[in-house]
Amino acid sequence: MSPLGLAKRYAVELAVSALVLGEALFTSLDDASEVPHRLAFGLTLTVLACASLFLRRRFPLPVAAFTLLACGLYYPLTEPDGIVLLTFAVGLYTAAAEGHVRGAIALSVAAMAGVTIGEFQSTTGRHVDNFAFFLMTGWFIAVIAVGAVTRYRREAERTKETEARRRETEERLRIARKLHDVLGHHLALINVQAGAALHLKDPEQTEEALGTIKRSSKEALQQLRATLGMLRQVDMPGLADIDKLAESLRANGLSVRTEIAGTVRDLPADVDLAAFRVVQEALTNVTRHAAASAAVVRITYTDHDVSVRIDDNGSGGQVAPGNGIRGMSERAAALGGELTVAALPEDGFRVHTRLPL
Repeated sequence: MSPLGLAKRYAVELAVSALVLGEALFTSLDDASEVPHRLAFGLTLTVLACASLFLRRRFPLPVAAFTLLACGLYYPLTEPDGIVLLTFAVGLYTAAAEGHVRGAIALSVAAMAGVTIGEFQSTTGRHVDNFAFFLMTGWFIAVIAVGAVTRYRREAERTKETEARRRETEERLRIARKLHDVLGHHLALINVQAGAALHLKDPEQTEEALGTIKRSSKEALQQLRATLGMLRQVDMPGLADIDKLAESLRANGLSVRTEIAGTVRDLPADVDLAAFRVVQEALTNVTRHAAASAAVVRITYTDHDVSVRIDDNGSGGQVAPGNGIRGMSERAAALGGELTVAALPEDGFRVHTRLPL
């Protein structure tokens, strides 16, 4: 790993080490007239406590215990006081964040018990007053709480990601089963009938086999379109949204009425989208060029196709093909359908498309 990568990975450890060691050196050398008590021992403990932090992610609880030990030796045996306690706080946080909450609590209790025992055994008066004692206790509690919250958030995110992957896997398996059950059956039937048609001598039997192939391939294509429609993760508009489209056009003074013939049925996603786009483009052209006040959208459902007819009461006249009409024709042709645009006998235009299912 590059030096920059190491610096990023151990940014916290480097910052804490620099702060603790810098403060220890500054405090120790601040008063040059008096040599601090056990200076070398205190600096050694400080260096070891800081160095142990670089192993805190690998050994969170042992590092926290070691920093507590370093503090337990540093404060009663050396002078002057430094901020080595900060290494213990980092160790406590890491232990809690890595899931050792009970261990971190036990270490903090041991630390406060050690402070209490030291205060009772001190012959030179109190070193930690009540305020400092309670402040230290609150500090330890806060550090452990923050570490525990960090741990729970990580677990929640990990659980959420795992659940999302599980659902994604289940959805893929469901689609795979659907494709196998539907397409596998039809393709196997097509294969058998095609083989039979190649060897049959009777024209009637050959025609029957080809008819079976046509029906099976049509059903397979319908199922494939439906499955691909499920895979599209976009909420695409369809004929069910015609009323919303009509509502938006009323602001332009165009009254749109919708008529339905046949039994409304679910359409393949690409057919539904293409039919909606034809209606949308036709009504847009009406508002722009036809000077019409009303339009009728008639949707006819059959077992084999869906047809959409848009009539308006505009000025009529000759059709001038443009990008809009060309786009509608291409959409219909891409699905094996057809589109016609013509002037009505009296006034207005008619746009009619038929899309096979």
